Amino acid sequence: MVFVERHCGLDVTPEIREEEIREDEDVAARRRSGLGSLWRRLLLWLLVLCALPYVLIVLYRVDFIHPVSTLMLRDLVLLRGYDRQWVSFEDISPQLVQSVMMSEDGQYCFHGGVDWVQLNAVIDDALEGEASRGASTIPMQTAKNLFLWNSRSFLRKGLEVPLAMAASTVWSKKRMMEIYLNVAEWGPGIYGVGAAAEHHFGVPASKLSARQSALLAVSLPNPIERTAGKPGRGLRRLAGVIERRARQSGGYINCLYD
Repeated sequence: MVFVERHCGLDVTPEIREEEIREDEDVAARRRSGLGSLWRRLLLWLLVLCALPYVLIVLYRVDFIHPVSTLMLRDLVLLRGYDRQWVSFEDISPQLVQSVMMSEDGQYCFHGGVDWVQLNAVIDDALEGEASRGASTIPMQTAKNLFLWNSRSFLRKGLEVPLAMAASTVWSKKRMMEIYLNVAEWGPGIYGVGAAAEHHFGVPASKLSARQSALLAVSLPNPIERTAGKPGRGLRRLAGVIERRARQSGGYINCLYD
């Protein structure tokens, strides 16, 4: 004898209902499994993405590897192209190195990638609602140029700090400066001191004068609007200040010219 239940005018046996329930449960389980697998893959890719810069930092220690910046990659993707002529540290005018240090990071030889005094002061100002000011060291700027994006944010700064400290641990001070000066932007599609010296002044990086070096240094914070080869009165005034500081840099650059 078979027992039959009636629902909405349909005859359904208990065995059929149990089979339908099991099928529904199997479908739900497969969906949960698929979502779990997707999240695991996304997490794996995120971990790889976070780890990749640190792997590249180790690879970039080798002198014959010439890193490119995220802005260079952007220009390639957008089919713009760019000009970059790699120049070894020994072939860069010491006057440019002095000017860049005095303009961008006067404590370069004395910190391990981050100037904590300046950074803490900037954080305190931000918490008090005061206008933001720069506290990026040359290692922090290098990390940003190589691995991160340009727009300012606390997220970028949070990623920038450990990258700068890692790079400062792995690279020598000379290698850090060499990479920085070869990936820095000095105009639309102009990257590195080799291309910048030729584009703005028609000379190789080794022949830059004190004034030319100072003009290139003070244009770094905004190389699109500040044109070293055609400076306005304000840019010339800033260059004069940096030129004087560079002449007096002395012990500030011992880690590069010992």
